[in-house]
Amino acid sequence: MSSSASDRIEAALGHRPDRVSALSGGCVGDVYLAHMANGQSVVAKLGAPASGLDIEGQMLRDLAAHSALPVPEVLYSDEALLILQYLESGGGLGTAVQQNAADHVAALHTCTTDQGFGYAYDTLIGGLHQPNPWTSSWLAFFRDQRLLHMGRAAEKAGRLPTAVLNRLRDFCEKLDHWIEEPERPSLIHGDMWSGNVLSAHGCITGFIDPATYYADPEIELAFTTLFGTFGDAFFDRYREHRPIRPGFFEQRRDLYNLYPLLVHVRLFGGSYVGSVDGTLRKFGF
Repeated sequence: MSSSASDRIEAALGHRPDRVSALSGGCVGDVYLAHMANGQSVVAKLGAPASGLDIEGQMLRDLAAHSALPVPEVLYSDEALLILQYLESGGGLGTAVQQNAADHVAALHTCTTDQGFGYAYDTLIGGLHQPNPWTSSWLAFFRDQRLLHMGRAAEKAGRLPTAVLNRLRDFCEKLDHWIEEPERPSLIHGDMWSGNVLSAHGCITGFIDPATYYADPEIELAFTTLFGTFGDAFFDRYREHRPIRPGFFEQRRDLYNLYPLLVHVRLFGGSYVGSVDGTLRKFGF
């Protein structure tokens, strides 16, 4: 496969890599580290035709253009190949890194738009379609384009029982009991778990694999807690930049994490169905 990777990198960049080695990760395709003759290192993601890697590339370009969030430079992108600047990583998520991440994420969340909630085009999360029609109401967008969209997709794939989907529908009718319309939309990364956060030497080097759109920023904050990506060091620093309204940790965090849990149900099924069930029960459904 490395020979094929070298061929595709050469066709895209005009230069053949001296050496290619496989990297872990890659929900959409295979990931390689390529060392070029000029001493530059690049990361190449290779997918099947119509893998949507062009969308991932465009999201990274957008984040670079419209925010100060550190992301890798996109060197080439099409539907089945994405070549990125290599960023040093492996530094872990200790206190200093979490504080630095909070500085970046809080700054990202100040980026806004007058068009509403959604995005200029549909994006992807974990390789799954993420619809983003501009919507004036966050509650309507979160209900229809996130929870119900992914719940129906998970049921259609045979991974979410119809009975659980029906409970999710009932829950969605009551969302206004727990969440309010945000003051304004915030640009979010959208898939901020530890595998997508790169660090070295005590600071963030970059955020990768975005699932970008304009949202209530609390959905991003919630996601960072789902798999233990960030903790107190992150939130204490984030509060120095932006307030977190009362009730987030007690209720809204679990409510917002229903969306990434449904993504995982659609992708993997299994124990994630029980997590969705538990959250619905917590809210009385």
